[in-house]
This record gives sequence, C-alpha cells and structure tokens, in this order.
Amino acid sequence: MLEKKQIIGLMIAFMLGVIINETYAGVNLEMPISPLSPLRSAPEQDSPNDWIKEEQIKVYNDRVIIEIENPEWASFTNTNSMDPVIDETAHAIQTVPKSAQDINVGDIISYKSDYAEGIIIHRVIKIGGDEDGWYCIARGDNNPTQDPGKIRFNQITRVLVAIIY
Repeated sequence: MLEKKQIIGLMIAFMLGVIINETYAGVNLEMPISPLSPLRSAPEQDSPNDWIKEEQIKVYNDRVIIEIENPEWASFTNTNSMDPVIDETAHAIQTVPKSAQDINVGDIISYKSDYAEGIIIHRVIKIGGDEDGWYCIARGDNNPTQDPGKIRFNQITRVLVAIIY
C-alpha cells in the first residue's frame, strides 16, 4: 500500500502536469520564437530561391549527391559582410544563372562590382528596371548599408545554392 507521502507526491505531480498542459496547450513549440516578442514567430524575410529541388538531392549512408547544372565550388575571405551566414571557414556550391529572371530577392549572388576589386558575394535586396534594363541591389547581411550602384545581370557570375560548414 502506498504511503501518505507517496500519494501526496503523485497528486502534486499530476496537478503540475495539468497546469503545465493548460499553460502551453496553444503553443507550437516547433515554431521559431523571436526573443523580442515571446511566443510569437519572427517576421517573414526574403529567403533565397529554391534553386535545388528535393528530387535533385540523393542522400546515402556514405555520400550525398546533388544534381546541379553548372556547379562551381566557392570559398570565402574574411570580410565579415555576410556573418553569420557565411564566414571564411564555410564552403559553398554555386551555379551560373541563365537569365535575370532566375534571380530573386533573397538570393545570394556573386558579382563583379564597378566599385570594388574582386568578386563580391551579397544578398539581393531589391530588383528593378530602368532605361538600361534589369538591375538588382545587394547588401551584405552584416552590413548596415546596401552596396553602391546597380548590379546588372552581366555582372553576376554565380548564385549560391548550398553552404557547407
């Protein structure tokens, strides 16, 4: 027979379970929670386009195969402009876009800038058109301001499709 202390302990445990269940019954714990607004999801942000479809990815016990047209390997320098998404220790797979219509806001592109040496890799934050045609504006995720100038499609060398840490 259970002792009085054991019965009281079981009753307390049961009541705590009921209270916790009632308190958190409506909370979806798999949903990301913003630290600025507890128990609410963060605002939607533009994400990269779905360049690789699920059927293009094959996962085996000893390897992963990703079927991509025009794949190119990329490594990065330590500029901190894309922290925390990309840093100097990350590696990536990029592909060559076929047309300006392939580029979407949220995509991470590599491009030749008219304002800096070398290749820059930043996120597209705006797409537009003017008298010279299609252009996009980019910004490093960790930069306070957008990159100078409009980026034309002929300046874009690649689009990031996978990051490997």
